[in-house]
Amino acid sequence: MDWTRYKVDVPEGSQGNFAVKRFSVSEGDFKMNVLINAMHGSSRYVPPGTYTKLAQVSGWRDTIMSDTPDEIRDHYEPIRRAVGRCLVNGLGLGVVANGMLMNPEVEKVTCIEISQDVINLVAPHWKARWGNRFEVICADALEWKPPKGSVFDVVWHDIWVGICSDNLKDMATLHRRYGKRCGWQGSWAKALCKRQQ
Repeated sequence: MDWTRYKVDVPEGSQGNFAVKRFSVSEGDFKMNVLINAMHGSSRYVPPGTYTKLAQVSGWRDTIMSDTPDEIRDHYEPIRRAVGRCLVNGLGLGVVANGMLMNPEVEKVTCIEISQDVINLVAPHWKARWGNRFEVICADALEWKPPKGSVFDVVWHDIWVGICSDNLKDMATLHRRYGKRCGWQGSWAKALCKRQQ
């Protein structure tokens, strides 16, 4: 997989408590990151380069999502499977929606995003690129119910800011909700969350 194909070009900016920012990783940062992660038993790392992240302006978590290779690999399965009508719970930077829409066999991608600030920051960029094939609804994915009779070819759930076994309860709820409404569904980092149980 050529992960660079899925890097995003969302413009930098801020809205409410969120911001889209570019950041760089130096060769020294990379080596330190590999060493620290190895000490913690993780093979995740960020190679040198310039990336984009969705960040909290204030709060406990700076980075909500980025277009680093590990994150793109985390989302490659729904991008690879995407055809027809797709639903993505969680807009983030739009990495998944954009990757799906790069496939001409994808008719439409609907994103459910809880934060109007994130929508204001990110959605206009993708709407300008993909037009009516891209749709965003401001709602809580755990409460939003698709219109009666709605069926999706692929559903992807990514509403969590971190990898934690506590996420498994929400994943189970969402997978039950869409079990009969889609051809395939998955949740971000589900296997990693299960390992933390």
